[in-house]
Amino acid sequence: MKKLLLFAVVAIVLASCSTRTGHLTGVQGRPVYQPQIPLGMVYIPSGGFTMGENDGDMPFLHQTRAKTVSVQAFYMDQTEISNNEYRQFVFWVRDSIARDLIYFGLEEAEEASRYINYQDYYYSPDDLEYVEFEPDDRDINRELFSLNWDRRFYYNDPELVPLLADMYFPEPERYYGRREIDTRKLIFEYYWIDYVEAAKRGRIEIVRNGYNNQGIKVVQKHRTLSSPDHPFTGEPQGQDLDLSQGGDGINKKGQSNAIRGHENRQRFIIDEKIAVYPDTLCWVRDFTYSFHDPMTNMYFWHPAYDNYPVVGITWQQAKAFSVWRTQLLNNWLVSMGDLFVNDFRLPTEAEWERASRGDLELSQYPWGGPYIRNESGCFLGNFKPMRGRYFEDGGFHTVKVYSYNPNGWGLYCMAGNVAEWCETAYDESMYEFSHDLNTDYRYNAMDWDPPSMKRKVIRGGSWKDIGYYLRNGTRTFEYQDTAKSYVGYRNVMTHLGRGGRDFTKEGGEEIRSDIQLR
Repeated sequence: MKKLLLFAVVAIVLASCSTRTGHLTGVQGRPVYQPQIPLGMVYIPSGGFTMGENDGDMPFLHQTRAKTVSVQAFYMDQTEISNNEYRQFVFWVRDSIARDLIYFGLEEAEEASRYINYQDYYYSPDDLEYVEFEPDDRDINRELFSLNWDRRFYYNDPELVPLLADMYFPEPERYYGRREIDTRKLIFEYYWIDYVEAAKRGRIEIVRNGYNNQGIKVVQKHRTLSSPDHPFTGEPQGQDLDLSQGGDGINKKGQSNAIRGHENRQRFIIDEKIAVYPDTLCWVRDFTYSFHDPMTNMYFWHPAYDNYPVVGITWQQAKAFSVWRTQLLNNWLVSMGDLFVNDFRLPTEAEWERASRGDLELSQYPWGGPYIRNESGCFLGNFKPMRGRYFEDGGFHTVKVYSYNPNGWGLYCMAGNVAEWCETAYDESMYEFSHDLNTDYRYNAMDWDPPSMKRKVIRGGSWKDIGYYLRNGTRTFEYQDTAKSYVGYRNVMTHLGRGGRDFTKEGGEEIRSDIQLR
């Protein structure tokens, strides 16, 4: 009897300690997210503004008609991406390729056999002790050289030179016998999700449509919402559908009321490979009867230009950089026990203009306007002033990314220096058909698409442009597969949360509601 009484008391105590209730409480024990502004970025709150020209458009251009839009809160790089920042991406790709070559070379090359056939000792920062290699410890070897970025190696190591030989220019292509990395081999493989295609409804049908530029017939994937069998799913009438194969759910009344699924989401995960080294020859290509050889030779790699904006980057390379930067940050956050954040990406055209205006409504320039000089007569941006006296504004070509005064949000060089890639595809009538909520228009052009479909918006004007292109509302374009000496970019990241003006009140559990009526 005493034992039964004891069990009853224990059961009562345990029941009283249970966190389960019959009420809707949500999942308990979830981590609290406190937003932080990414390093080098500024916070731009949610808001609405009048997008487009606020004074006068170019005669008969009719492409920037005023439109009231609202934009979600986001972070934007305080400066354009610099040569030194982009060089981190290039070096990461270079070192990744080298680590793979070292790993496979250690497996296969006899001249490097001592790395795997003898006991070598390598410092491992993970467990703060020495790792002893046995002849079959190739998995450890792979981890150290391909995954462990804390373990350094040297390109001039005599033992590694034979393994890395494929990374360098062959003898006939060397200039004065210099042993230099073949930048054509710096290829970055990355992935992104095509949400627009994934969001489309209907079953996928494969149709043959056209030829690519190599004359090969192209198979494109399209969707349909109806078929002779079932008006929505294409399945025979009256049969149950397999949800695992992407069909809809059918209830007892025969209604299809489930969310349409997909057979295999792999089709929406796009894998791409791209050469990451900037097109340094753009300086020569962009200008006829003009001398720019020194800029081609020195601009990207020399320390004198470290803090100058990177140029010679295509729209696709800028997007690849954004994917790499996202993985770099998120992998570090996970290693620190933190949560993922939104992806780095190129700004939409609406985001760029919202940021450029600096919270000044109906302003012509990022600093307000309507003048392009300050009260002392000094130019406020780097552009082409006074019919071609380029140095009158303080810069001959580009200038450092933190030159001149920032705008109201704290952003530098939103007008001039280099024009900046936007995510938005260029269409003259975009202001007419686009939504007024997070305004955007995207089109992923293929190689075989006409040039008019490859146009992407650039904003802000550049060091070689006249003052008209420095205006907040002026829009123009470049082709996504071209690299120019006057086009760069900066990244944005969508803010997680409501996006109010007071960033200190974003997130946290100190209040029950983000919005309180007063």
